[in-house]
Amino acid sequence: MGDKTGFKKWQRTMPEQREVEDRLREYKEFYLPQPLQQMREQGGRCMDCGVPFCQQGCPLGNHIPDWNDSVYRDKWQKAYNQLRATNNFPEFTGRLCPAPCEGACVLGVNDDAVTIEQMEKEIIERAFAEGWVQSAPPRARTEYSVAVVGSGPAGLAAAAQLNSIGHSVTVYEAADRIGGLLRYGIPDFKLDKWVIDRRLEIMKADGIEFMTGTRVGVAPSWGELRQRYDAVLIAIGAGKPRDLEVPGRDLDGVHFAMDYLTQQNKIVAGDELTDSDGARIDATGKNVIILGGGDTGSDCLGTALRQGAESVRQIELFPAPPEARGAGNPWPQWPMIYRTSSSQKEGGQRDFALMTKSLSGEGGKLTGIDAVKIEVKPKSGGGVELVELANSELHIKADLVLLAMGFVAPHTAHLTEQLGVELNGRGNVKVDAKFATTVDGIFSAGDAQRGQSLIVWAISDGREAARSIDAYLRSAPSWLPTRGIHQPFGGR
Repeated sequence: MGDKTGFKKWQRTMPEQREVEDRLREYKEFYLPQPLQQMREQGGRCMDCGVPFCQQGCPLGNHIPDWNDSVYRDKWQKAYNQLRATNNFPEFTGRLCPAPCEGACVLGVNDDAVTIEQMEKEIIERAFAEGWVQSAPPRARTEYSVAVVGSGPAGLAAAAQLNSIGHSVTVYEAADRIGGLLRYGIPDFKLDKWVIDRRLEIMKADGIEFMTGTRVGVAPSWGELRQRYDAVLIAIGAGKPRDLEVPGRDLDGVHFAMDYLTQQNKIVAGDELTDSDGARIDATGKNVIILGGGDTGSDCLGTALRQGAESVRQIELFPAPPEARGAGNPWPQWPMIYRTSSSQKEGGQRDFALMTKSLSGEGGKLTGIDAVKIEVKPKSGGGVELVELANSELHIKADLVLLAMGFVAPHTAHLTEQLGVELNGRGNVKVDAKFATTVDGIFSAGDAQRGQSLIVWAISDGREAARSIDAYLRSAPSWLPTRGIHQPFGGR
């Protein structure tokens, strides 16, 4: 390590943010540039821990101590090379990942963890600024072609890996633009869309073909796609949202969170909403209730505040987590503790342990929700049960309710009908340890087979699925190592 006592000298420091009143006027990212010396100090906090559990916590196995040391020594290009060896898109994870690596940081046992996620962002942005991130198409092409269906992080990672060793890759996307949930599910104030476009230009120059506005299963069918390509990767995500099955669900003013976020992302991009987008969902001047306390709910909160909502209330079914790790949640497990997102710091109200019993309205329009307070109690045979507390009913005024309760499974009707791909007990695409489905030549990666998860897991799945696809095509061990980018034909 660059400074073995750096963690004693410097405290964890994140870059400053623009004032809340300023950033609520627009949809741009709001972190300010971090001074160079401060970044070097943050890299220097990475301690000589012996066993870097951060690499275990990271699904990609990022070489975190190595590039922290390089940043401390002001060797930024070396840090970039170490980072890109395991992560295709650090500009995404450096902005959006909840950083399980930081939860496993050895320094985090009794101090604030190293700013690993922020360091990823600083390294890749420096690399782009210096011109180190360049297109490097493979020097030769193999005879094999692969279709990747879905352009989220799993699909894009697999496409980049397969293309890097010479396979011809075409990415199919049902939406009008590439990016999946990166494009339409995450607000611009968390991920400016020029960040996606910048990476896509490199991928196009590398030789990857992108087909937008193409609904595989309709035209072309899954069967036609399988006949056309030597292998197919299903990376369609888990698009079925969890619904709220209570009286009043059909009232005007109740919407899925993703419909709301997608509309606003299109508006920010300067697009006109079409009939397929549905009627405009606008929080301006409304009392907004968000059911769900996760990232999607937080994104809805930040969006509603920017639209000028009268009030915003985010409700979580379960009680608030503790401020510190509990006895049953030891390091290096992911810490199940109370957190406040950037959007939650901007305003609004948070409530916990509330169960929605019904939605009320007048003339078919939503006017409020009826809820009851609950308590979580352990069951004698294991698990927990939700117990309603007596005389705890309450009515909350609402003009707009956004359902942000997670996703349950991918949309698989055409997939199962046309290919016969089997699903697992949760409704996800069934795969083996090599990401192969039950149909020859068909693979799956990301949320489509894993269920709703993290961007970093999607990238990891995409990379591993690409390795299995390469081995399948050539009937030989893959040229793509488990953790790292190797290009026998390219010069990346």
